[in-house]
Amino acid sequence: MSIVRSELQRINSARRGPGFTLIELLVVIAIIAVLSSILLPALSRSRARAHGAFCLNNTRQLALAWITYADDQNGVLPYNLVKGDANMHLNWADNVEDWTLNADNTNHVKMMAAGIGRYTGKSAAVYRCPSDRALSAAQRNAGWRHRVRSYSMNAMLGDAGTATQSGVNENNDEYVQFFKYSSIPQPSEIFVFLDEHPDSIDDGYFLNSPRQGYWRDLPASFHQDGTSFAFADGHSELHVWRGSTLRVPAEPFAIQRPVRLKVGEGRYEDLKDFSWIISAMSIPRNPGTYHY
Repeated sequence: MSIVRSELQRINSARRGPGFTLIELLVVIAIIAVLSSILLPALSRSRARAHGAFCLNNTRQLALAWITYADDQNGVLPYNLVKGDANMHLNWADNVEDWTLNADNTNHVKMMAAGIGRYTGKSAAVYRCPSDRALSAAQRNAGWRHRVRSYSMNAMLGDAGTATQSGVNENNDEYVQFFKYSSIPQPSEIFVFLDEHPDSIDDGYFLNSPRQGYWRDLPASFHQDGTSFAFADGHSELHVWRGSTLRVPAEPFAIQRPVRLKVGEGRYEDLKDFSWIISAMSIPRNPGTYHY
């Protein structure tokens, strides 16, 4: 028996040898927690920067497709129609998004079937910002991962159907509607595509008017309070917003439109953001026209 007892003691002692005490385990856990608190924000920022780079590349690809379309059409710009237009199948992107289970939200084939689709390399990915995963509860419950489009086109570019049949955009008649590429005086200063807020995006038609003095459509702010823009000369850039109005969470029913410009504290920054959008959409029809 003494031999057995000795052997058991030897085995137990061997098991205890390489182990950790409770204090040692707690120290290791504390170190892991500290490292996580340091590394996770850095990883999150790196991921956000990567998404921003992808988004800029997407908008650039869309702008190049838009330019190529115009080249093939003797300079005539792609259609840019409001939802409900009978010729939506001709639009630069044939879909209207919402928070329902409407197939337009996920049908990338239909979205790309007209307009600039054939110039995008048949890649549905270029129509969506990787940071845009906004879905309604019904859409998540249906197993959706995301909707198919994050970008909209400047409403002052292209034929907008009934809204521009007079040659002027009835929604912003103090500014020039550009129907041909050659009519854009400074392509590097007029944007074509942008991230639009997922609760504002619906059709692909992004419009704001200085006469109205409020936000009708809102840019997204996926990229550290910034939005990706592609301009008519083909370059893309990230524009960071100064005010707080555009920092709306990217989620369903986050916006009650129209979104009024701020009054009082913060008004100046909000006005600067609104003025920048207006100036980058078009130019006044008359030199003396009030420019917001």
